[in-house]
Amino acid sequence: MVKGGNKLRGDVSISGAKNAAVAILPACLLVKGTCRIENLPDIKDVKLFLRILEGLNAKVEYIDKNTVEVDCTEVNSFEPESDLTRRMRGSSYLMGALLGRFHRFKVDPPGGCDFGTRPIDMHIKCFEAMGADIDSSRGILVAEADELCGAHIFFDIVSVGATVNAILAAVLAKGTTVIESAAKEPHVVDLANFLNNCGAQVRGAGTDTIRIKGVDSLHGSTYTIIPDQIEAGTFMIAAAATRGDVTLHNVIPRHLEIIGSKLIEAGVNVEYMTDSVRVWVKDGAALRRINFIALPYPGYPTDMQPQLVTFLTTIPGTSTAREGVWEDRFRYVNQLKRMGADIRVEGKLAIIDGVPKLTGANVRATDLRAGAAMIIAGLMAEGTTEIRDIYHIDRGYENFEDKFISLGGDIQRVQVLEDDYI
Repeated sequence: MVKGGNKLRGDVSISGAKNAAVAILPACLLVKGTCRIENLPDIKDVKLFLRILEGLNAKVEYIDKNTVEVDCTEVNSFEPESDLTRRMRGSSYLMGALLGRFHRFKVDPPGGCDFGTRPIDMHIKCFEAMGADIDSSRGILVAEADELCGAHIFFDIVSVGATVNAILAAVLAKGTTVIESAAKEPHVVDLANFLNNCGAQVRGAGTDTIRIKGVDSLHGSTYTIIPDQIEAGTFMIAAAATRGDVTLHNVIPRHLEIIGSKLIEAGVNVEYMTDSVRVWVKDGAALRRINFIALPYPGYPTDMQPQLVTFLTTIPGTSTAREGVWEDRFRYVNQLKRMGADIRVEGKLAIIDGVPKLTGANVRATDLRAGAAMIIAGLMAEGTTEIRDIYHIDRGYENFEDKFISLGGDIQRVQVLEDDYI
């Protein structure tokens, strides 16, 4: 339950990156030794992934809620539990990790947020290039390889998932793998840094071309996950949407520049410091309409598209948002319309005509980031907004409502339904 009308003010600390965590945890399968992962976000997707690893015979020990030690030395299975893998998209990274370790895997198609068709043909392409035979005829994905060898891989479309899987499969393969048209997202770089910390030789992460020289083995290490770019961006937009004044701590400012640039274009004040960012709107400031396109990094993040569209619903004039990554990411728009937003969707384009205000209503979180957008909409709105299906939000945000409450947001979790997500 969210009651609108309060301007968010104060300081908030950003948690570790969900997208980095769900890439680094399967990478532990490639390591024979203990990996101590710090700044791990305390979220459902992480807990689910740790359950998957335990099901493969990994030893998992929590040091505290944000630090875990994972020892995959005794992992003896290449077939993760299907009931768990179906619940999250990030489980697709098990393919590259298990293939790299065992030269085989048997994995159910991954689940997660539904944005329409999410093909894994590019993942299969890179595995086959390294020497694996892939069979998907029985509704599950089965791979086998006598050995994995380095390959030259070119992706027709930039894909974070395929890039991550190619890296995971290549680090223990014989020879050198070159990935062209690679994804450059911060969590891809974080994965490469983790693997290098364990003895891998991954070069060029964060650029269009990644080169991986296969090594014989990886050793355990201690690694700290980067701050969450998407959580930080969500609070930046929430501050702007409520016309507040919020300083975010534990961030990497350069990861947030594209988000900040769109807010600045709209008339919001953004100040970058060493490891913090302040976002505020001056009293009486006239905010402006903008246009934006969601693109792979360093473009505007697709995971920040619903939040920015929500902010634009009360900006005078006509703004546009084009989705350049997923085919069906505007499913949440009908929920904003229930609150009085004036938005029409034409394919991958959303046209937003600003209205004077949003009004509280009963809505649902259609996916993880749309759930965050509904929280922002509720904080903006006049009256009370009830948000259902908040388990989506819990998948990717740590202590979300508590952080908003600390900034002055009026949020209450009025009913907790037990589910078997974790």
